[in-house]
Amino acid sequence: MQSAISGVPPVADPMPRNAELLIPSVSPQNLERDDVWWAENRDAIKKAIHTNPWWRDNALFLEPDLEMKPSLLVRRLMEMGYERAGIAAGKGIFAVQGGIVEIWPINTGHAYAIEFAGNAITAIHPKNYPSIEVKPRYYRGLTSIEKLVDGAFVVHADHGIGIFGGVISEKPGFFVVTYASPGPGREPDKLFVPIDQQDRLTPYVGFTTPPVHRLGGTLWVNTRRKVREDTEKLARDLLALYASRHEAVRQPYAADESYMEQLRESFGYETTEGQQRAETEIMRDLDAERPMDRVLVGDVGFGKTEIAIRAAAAAVFAGRQVAILSPTTILAVQHERTFRERLAAFPVTVRLLSRLTSPADSRKIIRATGEGRVDILIGTHRLLSSDIRFKNLGLVIIDEEQRFGVKQKERFKELGPDVDVLSLSATPIPRTLSLALATLRDISRIDTPPAGRTAIATAVLPYGNRIIREAIWHELDRGGQAYFLHNRIETIGMTKQKLEKILGSTNSSDRKDLFTGKKRQKPRIGIIHGRMGEAQLIKTMDAFRARDLDILLATTIIENGLDISSANTLIVDDATRLGLAEAHQLRGRIGRSNEQAFAYFLYRPKHLGERAGERLEALKAYTELGAGFDIALRDLEIRGAGNILGREQSGAINNVGLNLYCAMLAEAVDGVRQKRT
Repeated sequence: MQSAISGVPPVADPMPRNAELLIPSVSPQNLERDDVWWAENRDAIKKAIHTNPWWRDNALFLEPDLEMKPSLLVRRLMEMGYERAGIAAGKGIFAVQGGIVEIWPINTGHAYAIEFAGNAITAIHPKNYPSIEVKPRYYRGLTSIEKLVDGAFVVHADHGIGIFGGVISEKPGFFVVTYASPGPGREPDKLFVPIDQQDRLTPYVGFTTPPVHRLGGTLWVNTRRKVREDTEKLARDLLALYASRHEAVRQPYAADESYMEQLRESFGYETTEGQQRAETEIMRDLDAERPMDRVLVGDVGFGKTEIAIRAAAAAVFAGRQVAILSPTTILAVQHERTFRERLAAFPVTVRLLSRLTSPADSRKIIRATGEGRVDILIGTHRLLSSDIRFKNLGLVIIDEEQRFGVKQKERFKELGPDVDVLSLSATPIPRTLSLALATLRDISRIDTPPAGRTAIATAVLPYGNRIIREAIWHELDRGGQAYFLHNRIETIGMTKQKLEKILGSTNSSDRKDLFTGKKRQKPRIGIIHGRMGEAQLIKTMDAFRARDLDILLATTIIENGLDISSANTLIVDDATRLGLAEAHQLRGRIGRSNEQAFAYFLYRPKHLGERAGERLEALKAYTELGAGFDIALRDLEIRGAGNILGREQSGAINNVGLNLYCAMLAEAVDGVRQKRT
């Protein structure tokens, strides 16, 4: 796996055979630098090695005829943060094969073999190990032919699944699609599709490798007929599920616009274009007679919460109550704090109900809610209990909706078909995507980052103590805080001890910063995980927020909702245990200020499977701001299309591809609607 800070396009490695090889250490400072920087500063680094202690420890030049024991080189590479494996199949990895040391430096496009004769280097030459790469059939958008690569599977609405060949020079203005051979010994058929008819083509999405159809055969006709029957049945079932809400009516909201304008002006940041567009769409829903059922999609840190606050305020100013459902106590507590602060200037009562709430306070809050004296009730699954009653519930906001099941989300709708529902998600689950595509739910996207926000620099590297040590000290030295994710509760205590040892915390007062020369202070490490008592968990989080802790060692409990601008380094010690969307959510805990943020996803090369490799490659590929929606699509591809609408639909989806299936489902929904009207 190629493992480097992503977001910088690679350049061709110009080093010829037997030329001098520069090997930088795997450190945060070096990972920030792209290939162009290394090429431009090569001579300066060579000089600095003789005069600068930092470069002496963090860079190495090798060339033929250099006297060096192989064992010494191995020791230096390990000291510089490189991981030893069977083969050097990714950046930051080296291997020993007899008298040859293979290494893939972090500043080159491929691995190199360093040949030894005794205690001297005799030759250095490139190795062409293929890294674990995203398969060619994967693409960056759900319906974009322009982004589809040659050799990918594509679906023509009339002719079935073929191999995409792009625009060919022999027929400018046409896409070419290759189909199966019409018979033994005959050339495959080719279909030329005019570019102005590209809407007949859709990229194939499905996890199974599809069969390539024959032009003019009956297989595709029969397949489409069976899938059409499947979508019509599903459309009837879905419409029956959503019928009561589509047919329900309620009084349009009449929020106090002077209050709304005052709330907008009190926002401490500039409202982005995406936020403004999403707010307009939500307010249009609230002004209509049909209850809202909208999904608000926005990448982590893009301001979904602020739009949710404005939607909640509009409901309260119109005389309705609001329920806000959060997946974790941590997030519920943060929401309660944020909503109170933003609405402090208005006559709005905000209350929190969770397992941290005492029984006496819970009874008071529940009674006040039933009497209409609580305007906004925030809580976890406790809000789903049968004893919770509202006097005039108008709006339900479900944060991180992918964390709740269908029955849980339908609980509030049972209180009345006229309840408005706003679901928030940074990485919408495939079911949400498909329903949105099928026009059964509305979707809004916040796709513009806040002003001054920079993309998170993401490194995918083999596990190593040095990179952990240097990454954390790099963050602490600039006055920041760090998250260290270890997703096994049973060993998290041992991990703290190991982390303290890696950081040299027992004698850190004797350590000096490599750049400033100042003595380093002993880092303060706190632990949180899901089995802790919630009171202690919140106490630890408050200590981290107050900067009484430098490092938060945690499980994936930190995945949702934390907003601490001083924490701008994340280290995941075994990224292969995470799902793609989950890893992206975790990455969103950092980079919430104007500071450059760094995410390190570490893995053990010996335990890296193909599926895990694809997830890590996707994390590198989707580092730009606003990648959450694309991450969800990529996650869908990796997990398989069978999870989208249920197992019964998995076969039909794989037969025609997700894109065409969704189009056929949307067509079926419209057809059933027309018959009913």
